Amino acid sequence: MREIHISKIIEAVKELCVEANYYLSDDVRNTLYHAKKSETWPLAENILEQIILNSDIAKNENMPICQDTGMACIFIDIGQDVHIVGGLLDDAINEGVRRGYEEGFLRKSVVKDPINRINTKDNTPAIIYYNMVAGDKIKITVAPKGFGSENMSRIKMLKPSDGLQGVKDFIIETVKFAGPNPCPPIVIGVGIGGTFDKAAYLAKKALIRPLNVRNKDEFYSNLEKELLEDINNLGIGPQGFGGKTTAIGLNIETYPTHIAGLPVAVNINCHATRHKEREL
Repeated sequence: MREIHISKIIEAVKELCVEANYYLSDDVRNTLYHAKKSETWPLAENILEQIILNSDIAKNENMPICQDTGMACIFIDIGQDVHIVGGLLDDAINEGVRRGYEEGFLRKSVVKDPINRINTKDNTPAIIYYNMVAGDKIKITVAPKGFGSENMSRIKMLKPSDGLQGVKDFIIETVKFAGPNPCPPIVIGVGIGGTFDKAAYLAKKALIRPLNVRNKDEFYSNLEKELLEDINNLGIGPQGFGGKTTAIGLNIETYPTHIAGLPVAVNINCHATRHKEREL
């Protein structure tokens, strides 16, 4: 049994909150760069150039990519041979978020109650997803989620008879409905299967997979490519001004489901699909 003190977790989460908000990951930046080169619409090309420039400024000046520094979504892969000492893991994660958002000068965007809406003033609590794995390490992934794009996400309990075409239609419909609101070009996470809540989790998890990594299942890998092409043929384009680049990525995650169900969740993210990870 390996012991990990909460101080290490606090420090890691703090640093990851800042890094995720300041530094756009290479997979996203490279995809934006290639999209710019392939654009034939001058306005779309110019917008993509400004997005890339913005990410460069954020990196060089050590400042947030976007003013919406998001609600902290934390994915924890914890080895079953790890023992956390010094306090509770939940408390350590939230303390890391608190320090990261304070010391990194990140906007505090969380309200204590969804109806009364009083700001917690430290961007806590985080949304924490735990996954038990083999081994004696902890992998922490911090993915700040802005709500301009989150608000455009949808879930639908399809019937099995709706089949593959029903899944495709719902995903395309969701992107059409979103239009320019989520600050395209967007990244789309799709969860298929499980239960109502599991599908939503899968869609969120799909967003942290690098854009240059396809689903391991050939069927879903091909479906990702097909849907991305269909979405870019919609012509919404960067910031909704038209063009070939409505989305720069679409990732699908699946899970077994009930004989009577076909849950599908679509989690939309803007081009600033932020996520950083560290293993302890």
